[in-house]
Amino acid sequence: MNPIFSIGIQSLWDELRHMPAGGVWWINTDRDEDAIHLLNQTVSAQDARAKVAVITMGDDPKSIVRLEENGGPDTVRLFSMPETEKGLYFLPRDIQCNLDPDHYLIVLKCTNNAWLNIPVDKLRGWLEKMNKWARFYNCTLLVLSPGTNNDKQFSLLMGEYRSLFGLASLRYQTDIHLYDVAFWCNEKGVSARQQLTLSRQGNAWHLTQQEEAVVQPRSDEKRILSNVSVLEGAPPLSEHWSLFENNEALFNEARSTQAATIIFSLTQNNQIDAIARQIHTLRRQRGSALKIVVRENLTSLRATDERLLLGCGANMVIPWNAPLSRCLTLIESIQGQQFSRHVPEDISTLLFMTQPMKLRGFQKWDTFCDAVGNMMSNTLLPADNKGVMVALRPVPGIRVEQALTLCRPNRTGDIMTIGDNRLVLFLSFCRINDLDTALNHIFPLPTGDIFSNRVVWFEDNQIAAEIMQMRAVKPEQWNKPLPLETDIKPILNATHDGHAWRRIPHPLRLLDDAVENPS
Repeated sequence: MNPIFSIGIQSLWDELRHMPAGGVWWINTDRDEDAIHLLNQTVSAQDARAKVAVITMGDDPKSIVRLEENGGPDTVRLFSMPETEKGLYFLPRDIQCNLDPDHYLIVLKCTNNAWLNIPVDKLRGWLEKMNKWARFYNCTLLVLSPGTNNDKQFSLLMGEYRSLFGLASLRYQTDIHLYDVAFWCNEKGVSARQQLTLSRQGNAWHLTQQEEAVVQPRSDEKRILSNVSVLEGAPPLSEHWSLFENNEALFNEARSTQAATIIFSLTQNNQIDAIARQIHTLRRQRGSALKIVVRENLTSLRATDERLLLGCGANMVIPWNAPLSRCLTLIESIQGQQFSRHVPEDISTLLFMTQPMKLRGFQKWDTFCDAVGNMMSNTLLPADNKGVMVALRPVPGIRVEQALTLCRPNRTGDIMTIGDNRLVLFLSFCRINDLDTALNHIFPLPTGDIFSNRVVWFEDNQIAAEIMQMRAVKPEQWNKPLPLETDIKPILNATHDGHAWRRIPHPLRLLDDAVENPS
């Protein structure tokens, strides 16, 4: 008969405690001391005849493992492993060199942020390998991973239910701990999206309130958690409103909600990245019933920033010029909604895909086509609103290379190239009605004096079709920019400012005798 091991939280029901042989379970903790305590409690919770092995990463296990006097197995095998990425990859081989893993509970206690710099594809490959290994050797592997910022990793692991039998996190909240169970599968069934409150009593954790083993109801639909600045000095509008001094406190409280409304405040552009990560964490971990709103109190959002917040899981972004009455009406309008858009599991994908191209200025013909083509195929960007492409043909007497020297884009994402006697510009996230204004900023002279005609594309299908035709232009038809005069010899008493040499004026003094006796 296969053994069934248990997590060291005694008051949990079996659906959230049991770990049968033949699978991999993963628990994140905020603090290293919580991981150590959970390790000791888990080992102490096993039967006297249980076969248990503990592997500590980068630490001496004898200084960590402490069993209760009246509990735990008769024998515990202790191992240490180096604090390296390769040590994780060779873990199955190293275990089998020391013991037969059949019917063993193997607890791997990682170091702080051990998985921080390991790529996602390697993490997934490792989990798949360990899952097959645990099933083949009929053992249980429990991974305890402490780290200061495990939200990103937790969101990624939520999609690895084929390799993980259970995923949970233990978060420290000053006087209590929150135990978040993303999913837990064992012989009792499957439990998911459970959040429990634990209190520390002596050396053991206990539930502060006994709860039934059912999915938690959406009893907080009427709750509205808001940054205090959203109401512009007004008091809470009803007993359902809770106000917080900053977004961080709001985020921490929102992590325990199921279907409430969360309203972040945005006052500076440098807050966008932090708010985006908080929204992504809430949406991935708390589900689709949550309503997330961002109120722009001061003008600070660009179009790309707004798309980033919506892509991370926000239901709505309220602009800065909307009055409070209008803001409250918009918040009321999303009540009862279910969030249905797809949110990628890795926020770095969103950060990369929703930001403008990291290119500016002149690009080679093929580089230009690749950059614009990739942007058109980006499904996270709004349709027919990715930018404007315009082809300009110079007037007779002006070469396209000369016209290029007058093209001076200032925004990142605005690129141009020359070929087939045309200057082609792509202005990212520029609207068609703003094209003339943008061109007036890019060219120091009126475009009508420089170019004889222009062709404009602003819909995705149009731009993609033109890019296909541009790819067919042969390299010999590509124009090259005028060569930079880098072989000019330095001028005496002159400095170079990056564009040209500039003489340094120096004083001249007329000799007295030359003045008295002019020749």
